[in-house]
Amino acid sequence: MSSSAVAPLIVVVGSANMDLVVHASRLPLRGETLLGERFETVNGGKGANQAVAAARVGGTVAMVGCVGGDAFGASLRDALHRERIDGAHVHTIASQPSGIASITVGRDGANSIVVAPGANACVSTAHVDAAADLIARADMLIGQLEVPLATIAHAINIAARNGTPVLLNPAPAQPLPDTLYRQIDYLLVNETEAALLTGLHVSGVPCARFAADALLGKGVRNVIVTLGAQGAIWAGAQGSGYMAAPVVRVVDTTAAGDTFAGGFAVVRASGASMQQSIAFAQRAAAASVTRAGAQPSIPFLAELEEDSISEV
Repeated sequence: MSSSAVAPLIVVVGSANMDLVVHASRLPLRGETLLGERFETVNGGKGANQAVAAARVGGTVAMVGCVGGDAFGASLRDALHRERIDGAHVHTIASQPSGIASITVGRDGANSIVVAPGANACVSTAHVDAAADLIARADMLIGQLEVPLATIAHAINIAARNGTPVLLNPAPAQPLPDTLYRQIDYLLVNETEAALLTGLHVSGVPCARFAADALLGKGVRNVIVTLGAQGAIWAGAQGSGYMAAPVVRVVDTTAAGDTFAGGFAVVRASGASMQQSIAFAQRAAAASVTRAGAQPSIPFLAELEEDSISEV
């Protein structure tokens, strides 16, 4: 994407969490108490991460969501403001704590995450209705599932009625209503999410191809199955293909998928092809895994244009 291009309007309906991150030598086994190495609090949440990712690569971004009436909520709001993300539709729910994610990160970059939704569970169809005009004129709507599914489905319905392209990242994975698939322009899933939605075993490229075809059969217009270091499979109206991932030294995979989503949305909404959009999103995600944290790891457009990703 050229920095001189007209910035597309991306609207994100989703979560904002404070990430409580423990770094350890490895992920603990079931029932095991493991001594960690260091602890930090980092602004995160899939919705906020995707909004930040889109803003940093040149999108004009607005977010619809909820935070609690606590110090975490104030920090999350401030983070969006610093990124020049329109937070007019990010509501403070005084009676609720902000959402948090408890994250353990191993030395190999692998992570395990447990999310307590807090105020994110309060994001309602009324909040979406208040932003309906914004969604109607957006160049793309992004949704995930750390807020109620009914709320995301309502936002997607508004987008579909107004011709706004929809990108859904159904994470954390849960079954979707059959009618929802036909309103999704871009379904972005990893192997775990693809397996849950299709009932297929999904591990590696051949399985991902079957899963993508199964999801197209449900009515989705385009499917992208991300495979981490193995790359990504895509299928849809422009055909299908495989995109290899950049090879990088992994530090922390937190927010890699969110970085992919935000980067893809901006470039695709700017008119790039599926292949170009996926390649850009992969570069952005690859850059993110070379450093720690959720939002701190998300790259800016200038970093990607400078070809500054350190490959191994």
